[in-house]
Amino acid sequence: MLFYDLSHYLANPCDIFAVWHGGMSFHGGFLGMMLAMGLFARARGIPVWSLIDVIAPGVPFGLFFGRLANFINGELFGRVTDVPWAMVFPQVDNTPRHPSQLYEFLLEGVLLFVLLALYDKRHPATGALSGAFLFGYGVFRFTAEHFREPDSYLGVLGLGLSMGQWLSIPMLLAGAALWWWSRRRGLRRRAEPALASAHE
Repeated sequence: MLFYDLSHYLANPCDIFAVWHGGMSFHGGFLGMMLAMGLFARARGIPVWSLIDVIAPGVPFGLFFGRLANFINGELFGRVTDVPWAMVFPQVDNTPRHPSQLYEFLLEGVLLFVLLALYDKRHPATGALSGAFLFGYGVFRFTAEHFREPDSYLGVLGLGLSMGQWLSIPMLLAGAALWWWSRRRGLRRRAEPALASAHE
């Protein structure tokens, strides 16, 4: 709503609940989840970045299956190309296109999960893992958007970037800032004890 078609939803507020017409943008969903986790952490007395550090490594699983579903449904397809692995999406046209859903599947789902798992083994400071997720997702999404067909009603925006790329830039900048800030603070994560005590 906020990023992709705000004027339409302001004019047709009932369409907000029409979930059978399209899905949720990751960036909008991310803001909603940040708000929900902040409220949950405050209510349970859990350090918010400790909670997010626990959740962040699991997000690529959702991205993994989400992009796979996009591919199966033939949605969010790529730009026209002549690369050997180009695919035709019959519900769109008969032109070979990048299977950009699979690029995102591999980058945001598989590679991001592996990198976060490896970084997590180093027991980073509180918030650093969350920062690494934000930065990694921002970079991978920005990269994959080069091959993805821009939304027809938006097209390419300023500097030749798509809406997904413009929204990814604040994420990667915020991730880098959070990683730097958490490393500077040097606090070790205490998420598991905090979550356990809150549960009790």
